[in-house]
Amino acid sequence: MKTALLIIDVQQGLCEGEGRAFESDAVIARINQVATQARTAHAPVVFIQHETRVGYLEHGSREWQLADGLLAEAGDLRVRKTTPDAFQGTDLDALLKAQGVSELIVCGMHTEFCVDTTIRRALALGYPVTLVSDAHTSAGNAVLTPRLVIEHHNATLTNITSFGPRVLAVASADLVLGA
Repeated sequence: MKTALLIIDVQQGLCEGEGRAFESDAVIARINQVATQARTAHAPVVFIQHETRVGYLEHGSREWQLADGLLAEAGDLRVRKTTPDAFQGTDLDALLKAQGVSELIVCGMHTEFCVDTTIRRALALGYPVTLVSDAHTSAGNAVLTPRLVIEHHNATLTNITSFGPRVLAVASADLVLGA
C-alpha cells in the first residue's frame, strides 16, 4: 500500500491574530517532522490550501500562504479548495490515484471543519486514514476548548466503522512510515 501525507489548511491566516489555532507553532513543528519522514519514505506530501474569492484567505493573499515555519519542498504537491472537503471540486482523488496512493496520513487545521470533513470523505472513497493525533488543531469555539475539540476528534473519528476503511490515531513520535 502506498501512503500519502495530506497537510490541510496550515495557512498563515489561521496561525495568527485572535483566531490563531491552538499551539500552532508546536503543531507546525510536528507536521514538519512527519513531512520529513514521508519524503524519506518517498510518500507524496500534499499541501491543501483553503481559499475564498475575496476577503479572508483570498487566493494569493498573505493569509492564504502556507504558514510561517511550515517547510514545503519543490516536489511536494498542492491542492486548492473552496469547501471543508478537500476532495469536493478538486483533483485530489485523481492526483492520489495517479500516484498509486491507497492510504492517507492526515494532519492540519481546523480539526472540526476541514480535517474532519476530509477524513470522512476519504473513508467514503475507500482510503484508510492515519490521523496524526498531535498534529491537527483548532481555535476552539464557544462550547469546547481547542484541546477538547482535538481530543473529541481523535476519539470520534477512530470509532467510525460504517465506511469500511478505518481511522487510526497515532502521535507524531509514534508514526513509522516505510516500515
